[in-house]
Amino acid sequence: MTKYIKYHKNYTEFGEPYQLVLPLNLEGLVPDDDSVRLLSHELEDLDYSLLYQAYSAKGRNPAVDPKTMFKILTYAYSQNIYSSRKIETACKRDINFMWLLAGQKAPDHSTIARFRTGFLADTCEDLFYQMVRRLEQMGELSKETVFIDGTKLEACANKYTFVWKKSVGKWEEKMFLKIQEAVTLLNREYLQSFRVSEETRTQDIQKICCFIEQVCEEQHTVFVHGKGRRKSRNQRYLELFRRFLERQTVYDWHTASFQRRNNYCKTDPDATFMHMKDDHMRNAQLKPGYNVQIGVDSEYIVAADIFQDRNDVWTLVPFLETMEKKVGFRYPSVTADSGYESEEAYTYLREQKQKPYIKPQTYEKWKKRSFKQDISKRENMGYDKITDTYICHAGKELKPLFIKKQKSKSGYESEVTVYECEDCTGCPYKERCTRAKGNKRLYISKSFLEKRQESYENILSEKGTLYRMNRSIQVEGAFGVLKNDYEFQRFLLRGKTKVKLEILLLCMGYNLNKLHAKIQNERTGSHLFPVKETA
Repeated sequence: MTKYIKYHKNYTEFGEPYQLVLPLNLEGLVPDDDSVRLLSHELEDLDYSLLYQAYSAKGRNPAVDPKTMFKILTYAYSQNIYSSRKIETACKRDINFMWLLAGQKAPDHSTIARFRTGFLADTCEDLFYQMVRRLEQMGELSKETVFIDGTKLEACANKYTFVWKKSVGKWEEKMFLKIQEAVTLLNREYLQSFRVSEETRTQDIQKICCFIEQVCEEQHTVFVHGKGRRKSRNQRYLELFRRFLERQTVYDWHTASFQRRNNYCKTDPDATFMHMKDDHMRNAQLKPGYNVQIGVDSEYIVAADIFQDRNDVWTLVPFLETMEKKVGFRYPSVTADSGYESEEAYTYLREQKQKPYIKPQTYEKWKKRSFKQDISKRENMGYDKITDTYICHAGKELKPLFIKKQKSKSGYESEVTVYECEDCTGCPYKERCTRAKGNKRLYISKSFLEKRQESYENILSEKGTLYRMNRSIQVEGAFGVLKNDYEFQRFLLRGKTKVKLEILLLCMGYNLNKLHAKIQNERTGSHLFPVKETA
């Protein structure tokens, strides 16, 4: 007769014989040239004082030392492991994670998540830039130029929870007209002089609600509800203005959440709806995401930041300011693609005495035959510096008419000179030259053109060619590794602070893997890839 064993939680009591073959010391199981040894060595000497200050002096000590927890998280991100539950499993089964724990108990997923989102959120940036300064001290950074680029990554948010600024403004304006009508009737019936202005509409509605509540209390108004019951005048007005106040509070919340944006996401208010490069449906669908900006030097990511802008133009200046402050030195030159070109960027770089290697937005168009044959373009017109006039295809002069000032989204003010043709009446080339009913006009910023020409000459030089080639290899290659090799396509956390924490952990893991690869391939100290000579 077969004897059945009752199942229980402790499987070791089933009694099968087991011969221990693994060494009790894990030191011999980790190869001498494994990247985990380099990671532990590089992170060991960092200053963790800010991280330890995040813990309370009262209460019990953490189950796992914070320094060890940081090593585990960094190594997990360098090995494409991002989920707290998968990190927990790795700590129990992976030898490298056990080696990092050094005999400490493996943390569970809630401990890992609590450490990542709570204790590490405000200190990870300091640890990342300590690592960058360590690379500088070892001579791994050229400190010659920084390659800057950005990409959009999807946020951990529902793609159907968008709020649009124009829509909110439209409905708020419609409600404001109804409020004005209701206030007029209320003043007439209660003999009051209430006013609701656009600037203080919420406070004004609150005053009206307080007044009606006081009237209801003095007149002992009985509130009725249900079908077939007639509401009193006081109840009708009180309920009406309470609805106005409730809706206005929601509109105020939306307005505060926009933060100079045209939209935001309800499930992650810091995320902005933007077009992603991965458009599988090919319908230009908008998804909630963040604009990730990184700066690369000698194949290492030396700076990383998160922006809510859909355009890269407005990110360059704040990114450079933050990078200089965190890294501790200023790069003599900046290399970026045409998406960062603006007069504000050129002006800032000139003030900081940084040489721009920024490709003009029309760089590729200038090479096309269709552009060279377009008589409406300023580039294809003659220019007289003495008289400051342009000569069109028909031989007529476009003279300066007036100068107007423009203010950008960031507050930068530029001067634009408006040129107008002397007379376009009866011109045989007018249809090809302009769509205006009157004379043709040109809107030109002389300062911008002068600075663009300087950057254009820089990128055409021998050094500029070297920098442009390395920019496409180093910074775009870094994004290719992060998004494809590391399979990091979507953030796991919500909120700008936590999203920045994730990208910093990812960049730190990338840098340590890059340092490991350079050491193993004997490429330490190399900074730029040489330009291949054509036969």
